[in-house]
Amino acid sequence: MASSDSATSPADHKRPRGLGPFLRSQMRNIAPFLTLIFLSAFFAIASPSFATIDNLGNILTQVSVTGIIAVGLTFVILCAEIDLSIASIANVTGIAVAYFTLQESYVNIANVPMPGFAAILLALVLCALLGLVNALGLTVIGIPSFIMTLAMMQIAAGVSALLVRGQIAYKVPGLITTLGSGSIGGIPWIVIVAAVMLLGGHLVLTYTRFGRYVYMVGGNREAAEFAGLNVKLILGSVMVISAVCSGIGGMLGVAHFGSAQQNEFDTYLLDSIAAVVVGGTSLFGGRGGIGNTIVGLFVLGVLNNGLDHVNIDSFLKILIRGLILLAALIINVYAQRLRERTAE
Repeated sequence: MASSDSATSPADHKRPRGLGPFLRSQMRNIAPFLTLIFLSAFFAIASPSFATIDNLGNILTQVSVTGIIAVGLTFVILCAEIDLSIASIANVTGIAVAYFTLQESYVNIANVPMPGFAAILLALVLCALLGLVNALGLTVIGIPSFIMTLAMMQIAAGVSALLVRGQIAYKVPGLITTLGSGSIGGIPWIVIVAAVMLLGGHLVLTYTRFGRYVYMVGGNREAAEFAGLNVKLILGSVMVISAVCSGIGGMLGVAHFGSAQQNEFDTYLLDSIAAVVVGGTSLFGGRGGIGNTIVGLFVLGVLNNGLDHVNIDSFLKILIRGLILLAALIINVYAQRLRERTAE
Protein backbone atom coordinates (compact mmCIF):
# COMPACT_ATOMS: atom_id res chain seq x y z
CA MET A 1 0.00 0.00 0.00
CA ALA A 2 2.87 2.36 0.74
CA SER A 3 4.16 2.23 -2.80
CA SER A 4 0.70 2.89 -4.27
CA ASP A 5 0.31 6.07 -2.23
CA SER A 6 3.56 7.41 -3.53
CA ALA A 7 2.91 6.21 -7.05
CA THR A 8 -0.44 7.96 -7.28
CA SER A 9 0.56 11.30 -5.78
CA PRO A 10 0.57 14.09 -8.39
CA ALA A 11 4.06 15.18 -7.39
CA ASP A 12 5.53 11.91 -8.63
CA HIS A 13 4.72 12.31 -12.34
CA LYS A 14 8.38 12.68 -13.26
CA ARG A 15 10.30 9.45 -12.68
CA PRO A 16 14.08 9.13 -13.14
CA ARG A 17 15.10 6.48 -15.63
CA GLY A 18 17.35 3.58 -14.69
CA LEU A 19 17.44 1.29 -11.68
CA GLY A 20 19.93 3.35 -9.67
CA PRO A 21 18.07 6.68 -9.93
CA PHE A 22 14.77 4.89 -9.32
CA LEU A 23 16.03 3.26 -6.12
CA ARG A 24 17.39 6.59 -4.90
CA SER A 25 14.09 8.32 -5.64
CA GLN A 26 12.16 5.60 -3.81
CA MET A 27 14.51 5.41 -0.84
CA ARG A 28 11.90 6.99 1.44
CA ASN A 29 9.52 4.13 0.64
CA ILE A 30 12.03 1.28 0.52
CA ALA A 31 13.87 2.06 3.77
CA PRO A 32 10.83 1.59 6.06
CA PHE A 33 10.02 -1.77 4.42
CA LEU A 34 13.59 -2.97 4.89
CA THR A 35 13.53 -1.76 8.50
CA LEU A 36 10.28 -3.62 9.16
CA ILE A 37 11.60 -6.83 7.62
CA PHE A 38 14.87 -6.61 9.55
CA LEU A 39 13.16 -5.92 12.90
CA SER A 40 10.63 -8.72 12.37
CA ALA A 41 13.34 -11.22 11.48
CA PHE A 42 15.57 -10.16 14.37
CA PHE A 43 12.86 -10.43 17.04
CA ALA A 44 11.53 -13.69 15.58
CA ILE A 45 14.98 -15.21 16.01
CA ALA A 46 15.62 -13.60 19.40
CA SER A 47 12.30 -14.62 20.95
CA PRO A 48 10.15 -17.66 20.01
CA SER A 49 7.07 -15.99 21.51
CA PHE A 50 7.33 -13.02 19.12
CA ALA A 51 6.41 -14.67 15.81
CA THR A 52 2.94 -15.92 16.78
CA ILE A 53 -0.58 -15.07 15.64
CA ASP A 54 -1.53 -14.03 19.17
CA ASN A 55 1.38 -11.60 19.34
CA LEU A 56 0.47 -10.16 15.94
CA GLY A 57 -2.93 -9.41 17.44
CA ASN A 58 -1.20 -7.73 20.37
CA ILE A 59 0.82 -5.54 18.02
CA LEU A 60 -2.28 -4.52 16.06
CA THR A 61 -4.10 -3.62 19.26
CA GLN A 62 -1.13 -1.68 20.61
CA VAL A 63 -0.84 0.53 17.52
CA SER A 64 -4.58 1.07 16.99
CA VAL A 65 -4.95 4.35 18.92
CA THR A 66 -1.76 5.70 17.35
CA GLY A 67 -3.05 4.63 13.93
CA ILE A 68 -6.35 6.48 14.37
CA ILE A 69 -4.58 9.68 15.42
CA ALA A 70 -1.95 9.31 12.69
CA VAL A 71 -4.61 9.28 9.95
CA GLY A 72 -5.34 12.96 10.45
CA LEU A 73 -1.71 13.84 11.06
CA THR A 74 -0.81 12.31 7.68
CA PHE A 75 -3.10 14.82 5.96
CA VAL A 76 -1.41 17.67 7.84
CA ILE A 77 2.15 16.58 7.09
CA LEU A 78 1.29 15.99 3.42
CA CYS A 79 0.45 19.70 3.33
CA ALA A 80 3.92 20.46 4.77
CA GLU A 81 2.43 21.53 8.11
CA ILE A 82 2.58 20.02 11.61
CA ASP A 83 0.09 19.51 14.44
CA LEU A 84 1.60 19.35 17.92
CA SER A 85 -1.80 19.43 19.62
CA ILE A 86 -2.97 15.94 18.60
CA ALA A 87 -2.18 14.26 21.92
CA SER A 88 -3.76 17.03 24.00
CA ILE A 89 -6.87 17.06 21.81
CA ALA A 90 -7.11 13.28 22.13
CA ASN A 91 -6.86 13.65 25.89
CA VAL A 92 -9.43 16.43 26.25
CA THR A 93 -11.90 14.60 23.98
CA GLY A 94 -11.55 11.38 25.96
CA ILE A 95 -12.05 13.31 29.19
CA ALA A 96 -15.01 15.21 27.72
CA VAL A 97 -16.90 12.05 26.72
CA ALA A 98 -16.40 10.75 30.28
CA TYR A 99 -17.33 14.16 31.75
CA PHE A 100 -20.72 13.97 30.01
CA THR A 101 -21.29 10.38 31.18
CA LEU A 102 -22.81 9.47 34.55
CA GLN A 103 -19.98 8.30 36.82
CA GLU A 104 -20.03 6.08 39.87
CA SER A 105 -20.60 7.79 43.23
CA TYR A 106 -16.99 7.34 44.30
CA VAL A 107 -15.73 9.45 41.36
CA ASN A 108 -15.23 12.95 42.77
CA ILE A 109 -15.93 14.97 39.61
CA ALA A 110 -18.72 17.54 39.32
CA ASN A 111 -19.66 16.43 35.81
CA VAL A 112 -22.75 16.90 33.62
CA PRO A 113 -24.30 13.49 32.79
CA MET A 114 -26.09 13.20 29.45
CA PRO A 115 -27.40 10.41 27.24
CA GLY A 116 -24.66 8.44 25.51
CA PHE A 117 -25.22 9.80 22.01
CA ALA A 118 -25.20 13.38 23.33
CA ALA A 119 -21.93 12.79 25.22
CA ILE A 120 -20.28 11.41 22.08
CA LEU A 121 -21.62 14.24 19.91
CA LEU A 122 -20.49 16.96 22.33
CA ALA A 123 -17.02 15.41 22.59
CA LEU A 124 -16.73 15.32 18.79
CA VAL A 125 -17.94 18.92 18.53
CA LEU A 126 -15.31 19.93 21.09
CA CYS A 127 -12.40 18.37 19.18
CA ALA A 128 -13.71 19.77 15.88
CA LEU A 129 -13.90 23.27 17.41
CA LEU A 130 -10.34 22.99 18.71
CA GLY A 131 -9.26 21.93 15.22
CA LEU A 132 -11.15 24.88 13.78
CA VAL A 133 -9.28 27.24 16.11
CA ASN A 134 -6.03 25.74 14.80
CA ALA A 135 -7.29 26.22 11.26
CA LEU A 136 -8.25 29.86 11.80
CA GLY A 137 -4.97 30.62 13.51
CA LEU A 138 -3.04 29.12 10.62
CA THR A 139 -5.04 30.43 7.67
CA VAL A 140 -6.68 33.67 8.83
CA ILE A 141 -4.22 35.10 11.34
CA GLY A 142 -1.17 33.54 9.68
CA ILE A 143 0.38 31.91 12.75
CA PRO A 144 2.78 29.10 11.70
CA SER A 145 1.26 25.68 12.41
CA PHE A 146 4.12 24.78 14.76
CA ILE A 147 3.40 27.77 17.02
CA MET A 148 -0.39 27.62 16.67
CA THR A 149 -0.66 23.96 17.59
CA LEU A 150 1.90 24.38 20.35
CA ALA A 151 -0.44 26.94 21.90
CA MET A 152 -3.41 24.63 21.33
CA MET A 153 -1.53 21.84 23.06
CA GLN A 154 -1.48 23.98 26.21
CA ILE A 155 -5.09 25.14 25.78
CA ALA A 156 -6.42 21.60 25.42
CA ALA A 157 -4.33 20.45 28.38
CA GLY A 158 -5.81 23.29 30.42
CA VAL A 159 -9.36 22.32 29.48
CA SER A 160 -8.59 18.73 30.48
CA ALA A 161 -7.32 19.90 33.86
CA LEU A 162 -10.42 22.03 34.44
CA LEU A 163 -12.78 19.16 33.65
CA VAL A 164 -11.26 16.50 35.91
CA ARG A 165 -9.20 18.61 38.35
CA GLY A 166 -6.70 15.84 38.97
CA GLN A 167 -9.36 13.16 39.41
CA ILE A 168 -9.95 10.03 37.31
CA ALA A 169 -13.19 9.15 35.51
CA TYR A 170 -13.96 5.62 34.42
CA LYS A 171 -17.30 5.36 32.65
CA VAL A 172 -17.95 6.30 29.02
CA PRO A 173 -21.00 5.67 26.80
CA GLY A 174 -21.73 2.06 25.92
CA LEU A 175 -20.88 2.47 22.23
CA ILE A 176 -17.45 3.88 23.07
CA THR A 177 -16.88 1.09 25.60
CA THR A 178 -17.70 -1.53 22.95
CA LEU A 179 -15.53 0.03 20.25
CA GLY A 180 -12.66 0.70 22.62
CA SER A 181 -12.51 -2.49 24.65
CA GLY A 182 -14.88 -5.00 23.04
CA SER A 183 -14.27 -7.50 20.26
CA ILE A 184 -16.16 -9.40 17.57
CA GLY A 185 -15.10 -12.85 16.46
CA GLY A 186 -11.94 -12.51 18.51
CA ILE A 187 -10.93 -9.31 16.71
CA PRO A 188 -10.86 -6.16 18.89
CA TRP A 189 -13.23 -3.48 17.67
CA ILE A 190 -10.53 -0.86 18.14
CA VAL A 191 -8.39 -2.65 15.53
CA ILE A 192 -11.33 -2.69 13.12
CA VAL A 193 -12.00 1.02 13.67
CA ALA A 194 -8.33 1.85 13.08
CA ALA A 195 -8.29 -0.26 9.89
CA VAL A 196 -11.47 1.40 8.59
CA MET A 197 -10.13 4.89 9.28
CA LEU A 198 -6.77 4.12 7.68
CA LEU A 199 -8.53 2.68 4.64
CA GLY A 200 -10.85 5.68 4.47
CA GLY A 201 -7.93 8.08 4.65
CA HIS A 202 -6.11 6.16 1.91
CA LEU A 203 -9.16 6.23 -0.38
CA VAL A 204 -9.68 9.95 0.17
CA LEU A 205 -6.06 10.81 -0.55
CA THR A 206 -5.78 8.50 -3.55
CA TYR A 207 -9.12 8.70 -5.33
CA THR A 208 -10.78 12.01 -4.48
CA ARG A 209 -10.32 15.57 -5.70
CA PHE A 210 -9.68 16.71 -2.15
CA GLY A 211 -6.87 14.16 -1.85
CA ARG A 212 -5.25 15.46 -5.03
CA TYR A 213 -5.53 19.01 -3.71
CA VAL A 214 -3.77 17.96 -0.49
CA TYR A 215 -0.83 16.61 -2.52
CA MET A 216 -0.78 19.72 -4.72
CA VAL A 217 -0.74 22.09 -1.74
CA GLY A 218 2.03 20.11 -0.09
CA GLY A 219 4.05 19.63 -3.26
CA ASN A 220 4.04 23.24 -4.48
CA ARG A 221 1.85 25.74 -2.64
CA GLU A 222 2.47 28.59 -5.08
CA ALA A 223 1.60 26.43 -8.07
CA ALA A 224 -1.56 25.28 -6.31
CA GLU A 225 -2.59 28.92 -5.79
CA PHE A 226 -1.87 29.75 -9.44
CA ALA A 227 -4.02 26.75 -10.42
CA GLY A 228 -6.93 28.37 -8.61
CA LEU A 229 -7.04 26.18 -5.50
CA ASN A 230 -8.29 27.64 -2.24
CA VAL A 231 -5.10 26.76 -0.37
CA LYS A 232 -6.29 28.22 2.93
CA LEU A 233 -9.44 26.10 2.81
CA ILE A 234 -7.38 22.94 2.20
CA LEU A 235 -5.01 23.79 5.05
CA GLY A 236 -7.87 24.59 7.40
CA SER A 237 -9.64 21.36 6.45
CA VAL A 238 -6.66 19.14 7.24
CA MET A 239 -6.26 20.79 10.65
CA VAL A 240 -9.89 19.98 11.48
CA ILE A 241 -9.51 16.44 10.12
CA SER A 242 -6.45 15.98 12.33
CA ALA A 243 -8.32 17.17 15.42
CA VAL A 244 -11.34 14.94 14.77
CA CYS A 245 -9.15 11.87 14.21
CA SER A 246 -7.33 12.70 17.43
CA GLY A 247 -10.65 13.04 19.23
CA ILE A 248 -11.87 9.66 18.01
CA GLY A 249 -8.58 8.09 19.06
CA GLY A 250 -8.89 9.76 22.47
CA MET A 251 -12.43 8.51 23.10
CA LEU A 252 -11.64 4.95 22.12
CA GLY A 253 -8.34 5.11 23.98
CA VAL A 254 -10.08 6.06 27.22
CA ALA A 255 -12.37 3.04 26.85
CA HIS A 256 -9.42 0.82 25.95
CA PHE A 257 -7.34 1.92 28.94
CA GLY A 258 -10.33 1.95 31.29
CA SER A 259 -9.96 5.50 32.59
CA ALA A 260 -9.93 9.17 31.63
CA GLN A 261 -7.29 11.33 33.29
CA GLN A 262 -4.87 14.17 32.64
CA ASN A 263 -1.78 13.56 30.49
CA GLU A 264 -2.99 10.08 29.50
CA PHE A 265 -2.08 10.51 25.83
CA ASP A 266 1.13 12.54 26.12
CA THR A 267 3.29 9.84 24.52
CA TYR A 268 1.02 9.67 21.48
CA LEU A 269 2.36 12.92 20.08
CA LEU A 270 5.79 11.45 19.40
CA ASP A 271 4.37 8.05 18.46
CA SER A 272 2.02 9.51 15.84
CA ILE A 273 4.63 11.79 14.31
CA ALA A 274 7.11 8.91 14.29
CA ALA A 275 4.60 6.60 12.56
CA VAL A 276 4.06 9.11 9.75
CA VAL A 277 7.71 10.09 9.34
CA VAL A 278 9.27 6.64 9.85
CA GLY A 279 6.83 5.28 7.28
CA GLY A 280 8.25 7.63 4.67
CA THR A 281 5.82 10.54 4.30
CA SER A 282 7.82 13.64 3.46
CA LEU A 283 8.08 16.35 6.09
CA PHE A 284 8.33 18.76 3.16
CA GLY A 285 4.87 17.79 1.91
CA GLY A 286 3.44 16.31 -1.25
CA ARG A 287 4.83 12.77 -1.02
CA GLY A 288 3.78 9.74 0.99
CA GLY A 289 0.38 8.85 2.34
CA ILE A 290 -1.59 6.48 4.52
CA GLY A 291 0.21 3.44 3.10
CA ASN A 292 3.48 4.84 4.38
CA THR A 293 1.87 5.56 7.74
CA ILE A 294 0.74 1.93 8.01
CA VAL A 295 4.30 0.75 7.44
CA GLY A 296 5.51 3.23 10.06
CA LEU A 297 2.92 1.94 12.52
CA PHE A 298 4.14 -1.61 12.03
CA VAL A 299 7.77 -0.55 12.43
CA LEU A 300 7.00 1.13 15.75
CA GLY A 301 4.67 -1.67 16.85
CA VAL A 302 7.17 -4.41 16.05
CA LEU A 303 9.98 -2.43 17.71
CA ASN A 304 8.11 -1.72 20.95
CA ASN A 305 6.62 -5.20 21.19
CA GLY A 306 9.85 -6.94 20.23
CA LEU A 307 11.91 -5.05 22.77
CA ASP A 308 9.50 -6.21 25.47
CA HIS A 309 9.95 -9.81 24.34
CA VAL A 310 13.74 -9.66 24.59
CA ASN A 311 13.60 -7.87 27.97
CA ILE A 312 15.74 -4.89 27.03
CA ASP A 313 16.23 -2.15 29.60
CA SER A 314 13.31 0.30 29.40
CA PHE A 315 15.68 3.27 29.21
CA LEU A 316 17.56 1.67 26.33
CA LYS A 317 14.20 1.11 24.61
CA ILE A 318 13.58 4.86 24.60
CA LEU A 319 17.06 5.46 23.15
CA ILE A 320 16.55 2.93 20.36
CA ARG A 321 13.24 4.49 19.39
CA GLY A 322 14.88 7.89 19.25
CA LEU A 323 17.70 6.60 17.05
CA ILE A 324 15.25 5.01 14.60
CA LEU A 325 13.29 8.26 14.40
CA LEU A 326 16.54 10.16 13.79
CA ALA A 327 17.45 7.74 10.99
CA ALA A 328 14.02 8.28 9.41
CA LEU A 329 14.48 12.05 9.56
CA ILE A 330 17.90 11.80 7.94
CA ILE A 331 16.48 9.66 5.13
CA ASN A 332 13.60 12.12 4.76
CA VAL A 333 15.90 15.11 4.37
CA TYR A 334 18.37 13.24 2.15
CA ALA A 335 15.59 12.08 -0.17
CA GLN A 336 14.36 15.67 -0.48
CA ARG A 337 17.83 16.85 -1.46
CA LEU A 338 18.09 14.10 -4.08
CA ARG A 339 14.83 15.23 -5.63
CA GLU A 340 15.95 18.85 -5.67
CA ARG A 341 19.18 17.86 -7.45
CA THR A 342 17.22 15.80 -9.97
CA ALA A 343 14.86 18.72 -10.58
CA GLU A 344 17.81 20.95 -11.36
